[in-house]
Amino acid sequence: MKKYTSKKDGDMMLINENDYFKTIQVIKEQIQSSQYRAIKSVNTELILLYWNIGNVILKNSEWGNKFIDTLAKDIKMEFPTLKGFSVRNLKYMRKFAEIYTDFEFVQTVSAQITWSHNIEIINKVKSHNERKWYIQKTVENGWSLNILAHQIQTNLYKRQVLVDKTTNYEKNLPKIQSTLAKGILKDPYIFDFITFRDDMLEVELEKELVKQVTKLLLELGSGFAFVGNQYHLEVAGEDFYIDLLFYHLKLKCYVVIELKTGKFVPEYAGKLNFYLSAVDDILKTEQDNPTIGLLLCREKNKLIAEYALKDMTKPIGVSECKLFEELPEEFEDTLPTIEDLENRISCFDGEILMDEDEDE
Repeated sequence: MKKYTSKKDGDMMLINENDYFKTIQVIKEQIQSSQYRAIKSVNTELILLYWNIGNVILKNSEWGNKFIDTLAKDIKMEFPTLKGFSVRNLKYMRKFAEIYTDFEFVQTVSAQITWSHNIEIINKVKSHNERKWYIQKTVENGWSLNILAHQIQTNLYKRQVLVDKTTNYEKNLPKIQSTLAKGILKDPYIFDFITFRDDMLEVELEKELVKQVTKLLLELGSGFAFVGNQYHLEVAGEDFYIDLLFYHLKLKCYVVIELKTGKFVPEYAGKLNFYLSAVDDILKTEQDNPTIGLLLCREKNKLIAEYALKDMTKPIGVSECKLFEELPEEFEDTLPTIEDLENRISCFDGEILMDEDEDE
């Protein structure tokens, strides 16, 4: 074990390397935690300030938009270096206060995310429950503004919460794991970074997904860790290959994903059931929960899928996946630009406020 030496009051000291790095790590974590609390505190104060100003504007709504124009100019004169009080942003404050009338909700929910995130949600989401869900998911997953916009554009709430998912998880998993597993599923999955072709084979789709694995992980959701594609399993001297193998950190289990570029047929469920048994026997440890299967196909008949899963012994879900040229109509008007696609993967940047100093 290496030792570091240092001088103190003329004496030599021996420092254990592991102890030293552990101590440094503790200090780093304390600094980061303090920085996060400071940013969070500033953000909370900012959100509450904007909400209070919005309420003042609402109470004087009889003065009309000219009041906001004058207010923006007066604030600029009084605080010439202060940003965030343009006409546009003041109108957002009014809208923010108009939508969220409950102070406690603003303080405990809305204030968890940045002003820019809040504006994106109140501009694009109509339902209160849906807004609350997107706020909670932003906090939970650390979504940047670009990623939040993408999730709203692709109707993640509808695909993950409102959709009637085709699984047998309740039958084959403990209640807690079943609920969590169903909660992470979507239908359909949107792989709009891949262009569909009529003659596309499963292996080609798989290669494209692996080539852009970061975007694949974004669509799958938080918690998925990529293990490999065409993952080799040997059973009774024969070779088998799983399309995509993941490990889910929250579910604490392996997740086997099989890809089909055509319609769902019952035989697919039997093959996936076999793979899950093999993974449970070969890879799963005592610390892991039962392996989960997800079959992604271009089209499914819900009743046929339910019959196929009914007597399967392993937990399997069936969802559709949509590529670029076959998106459902509700997504056609919300397709991101190439620039959006390139920016989606940016990490949560800790942004505090949106400075909109250009008036509408």
